[in-house]
Amino acid sequence: MRDPIDLFSRHSRHYKTFRPSYPSALYHDVLSFTSGRKCCWDCATGNGQVAVEMAKHFQSVCATDISRHQLLQSPTLSNIHYVQGRAEKTAFDDASFDLITVGQALHWFDHLAFNMEAKRVLRPGGSIAVWTYGILRISPSIDAIIDEFYRDVIGPYWAPERSHVDSKYADIPFDFSNVRKFQYRLQLTWTLRHLEGYINTWSSVQKYKETNGEKNPVKWIMDRIDSILASENSLTVEFPLFLQIGQN
Repeated sequence: MRDPIDLFSRHSRHYKTFRPSYPSALYHDVLSFTSGRKCCWDCATGNGQVAVEMAKHFQSVCATDISRHQLLQSPTLSNIHYVQGRAEKTAFDDASFDLITVGQALHWFDHLAFNMEAKRVLRPGGSIAVWTYGILRISPSIDAIIDEFYRDVIGPYWAPERSHVDSKYADIPFDFSNVRKFQYRLQLTWTLRHLEGYINTWSSVQKYKETNGEKNPVKWIMDRIDSILASENSLTVEFPLFLQIGQN
C-alpha cells in the first residue's frame, strides 16, 4: 500500500472558504440508492461538508481524513464522529456502514486497497458513492484562458493523480455491483475574488509556488480574466460533476 497523499493541510482554511458545495440533486440520488440509514462513512471528509449533509439523514456519521488541519475546520455535530486516518486502512468493524461517500478525493487513494477496505466495512447491500468535478467553465473567451493556464502554465505541476479527474474517474477500478452513473451541472454565482481564491486552492498552484520561490501563477490568469470582465462584479461559474454509485 502506497503512502497517503496530503496536499491540502497547509491551506485548509482557504479550502473551506473557496471550494464549491455539491448540489441537492446529487445528495438526492445518493440517498435514493441507499436503503439503510443507520451509519455512513464520509471518507476523505476534508472540511466536513458532505458529513454535515449526511448527518441529516443518518443516525451516525464517521468522517475521516488524513489531514488534522482539515478536520479542525469541520463543523461539530452530535452525530458526526471525526477520525484522522487514511482511507485504505481503518479500525472500523466489518459490515459497519450502510453508505460510504467520497467527494472529490478518490483519485488520491490506493484504489485496489480502498476497494478492499470499502467492501469489508460496508454492510451486504450497502452503497458506495464517489464523485468528482472537472474544470470550471465560464464563457468561451474565459474558458480559453482557463484551459491555457490549466494546460501550459501549471500543467507540469499537477500530481499524476489529476489525470483521474480529467477522465471522470473512468480509469479508476470500481469493483462494486449495480453501478449507476450520473452527471450534473453545478452552477454558482461568484465574485472575481472568489474565483481567484478558488484557483489558489489548486494543488498544482501550491506546487508551482513551492518550486518557483513562492511566485504565484494565479496573477497570470486573473490579469487576463480581469481584462475581459472589466467592471463586472459577479460571474456565473459552472462545473461538470460526475457521480457513480455501486453496491456491496
